[in-house]
Amino acid sequence: MPSFSELPLLPTLLESLEAQGLTAPTDIQAQTVQPLLDDRSVLGVAETGSGKTLAYVLPLLHKLKTLENGGSSVSEPGKPRGLVLVPGRELGEQVSKVFKTLTHSTRLRVRVALGGSKKKVARQSVAGNFEVLVATPGRLIQLLDGDDLHLDDVRTVIFDEADQMVDPGFLPVAQRILGDCPNAVQVAMFSATLSQRLDAVVSSLFPSNPVRIRTSGSQRLVPTLKTENVNIINGQRREPLIALLREQPAVGTMLFMNTREQLDKVAEWLAEAGIPATSYRGQMDRLERRANLARFRDGEVAVLLATDLGGRGLDIERVGRVINVHLPQDIDNYLHRVGRTARAGRSGLVVNLVTQRDQPLLARLRKREEKAARRSGR
Repeated sequence: MPSFSELPLLPTLLESLEAQGLTAPTDIQAQTVQPLLDDRSVLGVAETGSGKTLAYVLPLLHKLKTLENGGSSVSEPGKPRGLVLVPGRELGEQVSKVFKTLTHSTRLRVRVALGGSKKKVARQSVAGNFEVLVATPGRLIQLLDGDDLHLDDVRTVIFDEADQMVDPGFLPVAQRILGDCPNAVQVAMFSATLSQRLDAVVSSLFPSNPVRIRTSGSQRLVPTLKTENVNIINGQRREPLIALLREQPAVGTMLFMNTREQLDKVAEWLAEAGIPATSYRGQMDRLERRANLARFRDGEVAVLLATDLGGRGLDIERVGRVINVHLPQDIDNYLHRVGRTARAGRSGLVVNLVTQRDQPLLARLRKREEKAARRSGR
């Protein structure tokens, strides 16, 4: 698909895209927009940074504005027509921003109800008339139980970063939410990876066989990402890491560790070396985590230390480099981590500090890349 203008979208949406300098859809956008416009249920799997959010935002806004233009406007408070479920607050805020770049001309209203804020704030957010709600599952259930929100007019439900929400408690929550929606509700899920657990959830939740969309890059690293492996002897990571950071001190860099203890140790190393850094991990006060993220996003510090909490959903344009101080054991976690850089066609670098223990992971990555390359070459 060479141009957004070839998609059957409202002129106001096309004008907003053009004003942002967006003229050509990505692979996932080109494949997803039409099925969603046709009211098909969709399972979309695409690499991180490929534009999955816009792939569902565009058809959802088109459909809701078309209803309004046809004389069917939202007329009751607390009754959205579009629902987007996200695993965490940070991703919810980012999704909301994408919506709002496209609602200036359509005048559709987007509200958020996210965990990590006071319930009173969420109740106020859904008190009036609006078309789209972006919510975390737990907060949404609270609003439903409190009779602050009703889903009987919802036309489309989107599960974003669905693989991150798949845990033993997710399925009953999702079933409860969809049970409150009309029987004919359209369901779509988007993910960077497709685990067996997520595939099982899809079979349980989708009202019919969904259109399965898997981009050619979903199984491999993006071509604009360069990878460097640094061999670590006897687990001595400190000096190689400090040397890497001092080589390019101004490059926005995310450091990944597997545990809080590892993160705290690396933070000590950087403090001793006089390298400004901040942290983003679980078991941290929400306001502190948000403040730390803002310091990094705004360029106050060039280094952000993170556990896998930071490996999913965060979209920070200034991340030019990812360093895996401690490599994960799981390939999906690796793909999510390195997906924080080289997003939306930009270049990026990942540096892996590799010990002998990491060789099985690297071997699996090579095999996966080779398999994906053969598939795309057919």
